[in-house]
Amino acid sequence: MPRFSIVVPVFKVQGYLRECLDSVLGQSFRDIEVIAVDDCSPDQCGAILDEYAACDPRVRVLHLPENVGLGRARNAGLAEATGDYVLFLDSDDTYTPGLLQALADRLDVQGDVDILVFDHVRNHWWGKGGGSAAADLLEKAGTDTFRIKDEPEYLHLFLVAWNKAFRREFFVREGFQYAPGLYEDAPVTFMAMVTAERIGCLARVGIEYRQRRQGAITRTPGRKHFDIFPQYEGLFAFLDARPELDWAKPLLFERAMNHMLFVIARPERVVHADREEFFRLTLDFYRRHLPAGFTPPETVTGEKMRALTKGSYRTFQALELARRAKGAGLRRAKKAKVKVGRKAYSGYYTLQRRRPLDENLAVYSAYWDRLPSCNPLAVYEKARELAPQVHGVWVVRKELADRVPDGIDFVLPGSPRYWEVMARAKYFVNNVNFLDHFVKRPGQIHLQTHHGTPLKRMGLDQQAYPASAKDMDFARLLARVDRWDFSVSSNPHSTENWERVYPSSFESLDAGYPRNDAYYRAGSEDVAAIRARLGIAPGKTALLYAPTHRDYKTDWTPTLDLGRLAAELGDNYVLLARTHYFYGEDTQLRHLADQGKIIDVSTYPVVEDLCLAADALIADYSSITFDYANLDRPIVVYADDWDVYSQSRGVTFDLLSGQPGDTPGVVATTEEELVEAFRSGSWRGPEAAALRAAFRERFCAYDDGFAAERVVRRVFLGQEMSPEIIPLDRRTPAPAPSLAHMPNSRQPVDEVSV
Repeated sequence: MPRFSIVVPVFKVQGYLRECLDSVLGQSFRDIEVIAVDDCSPDQCGAILDEYAACDPRVRVLHLPENVGLGRARNAGLAEATGDYVLFLDSDDTYTPGLLQALADRLDVQGDVDILVFDHVRNHWWGKGGGSAAADLLEKAGTDTFRIKDEPEYLHLFLVAWNKAFRREFFVREGFQYAPGLYEDAPVTFMAMVTAERIGCLARVGIEYRQRRQGAITRTPGRKHFDIFPQYEGLFAFLDARPELDWAKPLLFERAMNHMLFVIARPERVVHADREEFFRLTLDFYRRHLPAGFTPPETVTGEKMRALTKGSYRTFQALELARRAKGAGLRRAKKAKVKVGRKAYSGYYTLQRRRPLDENLAVYSAYWDRLPSCNPLAVYEKARELAPQVHGVWVVRKELADRVPDGIDFVLPGSPRYWEVMARAKYFVNNVNFLDHFVKRPGQIHLQTHHGTPLKRMGLDQQAYPASAKDMDFARLLARVDRWDFSVSSNPHSTENWERVYPSSFESLDAGYPRNDAYYRAGSEDVAAIRARLGIAPGKTALLYAPTHRDYKTDWTPTLDLGRLAAELGDNYVLLARTHYFYGEDTQLRHLADQGKIIDVSTYPVVEDLCLAADALIADYSSITFDYANLDRPIVVYADDWDVYSQSRGVTFDLLSGQPGDTPGVVATTEEELVEAFRSGSWRGPEAAALRAAFRERFCAYDDGFAAERVVRRVFLGQEMSPEIIPLDRRTPAPAPSLAHMPNSRQPVDEVSV
């Protein structure tokens, strides 16, 4: 049997689950089993667990037929455990490196204790906190073992399941089971602590306890917090059934009251309308379970207990209000500050926000108010078809106004009509964020479409990569994220990342990227027409090169010598080159285009057209790689600065690993390798095709030509997303323009030396 069984209950944590499992399976101590309990999670958690189980025999997965809650999911995992010790790990938390080896070493020193307690650190979105309140107490214990009867102060350790290793035989023999509902940790933790004959401590941080901004039940107000009363009733029923534990009743009564009074004082748990009822139930519990001779301690908790015993909610409330009044003047002063720059629009904007919402008005923007494009444009066009009653208005920069296509209504940022539509529109659609001055009103709906699959680190992950986050204010970023109601995704990888790096309460729409519908809607005539508009001669093999920007260089231009590449490949090929929109016009690119060596498509407005026109993509780290994969055409990765890019920006996986699912085709890190990929024909050979197939399976999961329809039906029509996603092997992307006419043998090129 293994030394440790780690039980991991799993529910709606797809953004954090891989990090959790990796922290366990990557431990240097290997004699473990992981029992992952899929509590009927509605997202991709079950599939992620199965993926890990297929790769590591130490992982076993239980898929529960219905959602039973955290406590009973732990019980289900416990029933399958075979280890000497059992640990419970919440699936959004992580183990620190070396924890299990440290636990094993301490058990070798102390012997088979019933409980071994270890420390934790709180992991906030802005970074890790300091040491826990228990650090000194754990340090004080050293290598000694004890009973709570002899060392009652250890009942003040954090009352959770996940900071302890329980001897499984002890835990099962005593019949400990987690009850359904919230606060399920408390009774079992207290039962185990007062029952154990030998408790040990390890003064080592073993858990990074994630403080989720959204989604944590302990930070979600509602009636669930009344579960604390039956949980503690269960604890005292347990004590009543064991007279030998009468000594523990005063200690646990004080802990129970401390917990209840902690909960009632927090508006993020008990809302104002429920507070008096919560007070009455707390008072009732106090009176029924008050141990003989009990005296409230001379602490803040004791002061609250004495106010509670007066039986008056108003008296109790007055005490709380007096405590909260401290510092209120300062907070009011901060809120009263108004920036001078906002005065110009605040009055008119405020006035417009007092008017009723226009239920049939939608505001669209793309790429910080550039021209209509990308996912927002695809949603806009589909909404005109399926929800024609909703009028769409785009926000477009003044310098681009004369390039807005005919028939599209738009406003200029800062204009009076801009403030009006921002104040009154029902729907907001963007692939980035609206500016901070946008105040979201109740009833307004914000759709975040994003504009790519994240290879590079995004959101909160960028905190670890200063080169990519020089001017980012992460608190303001999260305030913008909190405006989102829906977040669109094209694959499970994106969904997991968006939920982790943009932690909030939005609903993930696993619908596919609307902009990618074009790759399944276009036919051969459409492709031919696009190529003709671009000036691609019939029979030419078009290669699209559209590199992304580099955070580590402010004036970066692609290092690939396009003139040389064009010469090496010869007349059978034509290069379509597109610079990133963060950079201005590339004069070298224009010079090559004037010479007829390339076609400069930097200002061409529709990226999807460029992909449809291209026979193959020369990719770097741009998200266009994931979109282009939908076409099932060759992709050659040219990555001459991968080491610098991956270290300065951070990446979510190794694009150059050569592993199926990571790498979409042939990889070149030098110009010589790139030319040889085309000379040899490997760019479109069977190995490249196999890599591309695995890449498409991973990253084109939801793109099937109906993404925009799913999004519009869910957001604008309030329906369930439909139609269902078509399986990958049944999808038919737009036909490749010229590969069918090329010989299967070595592709002819001009014989120019490399």
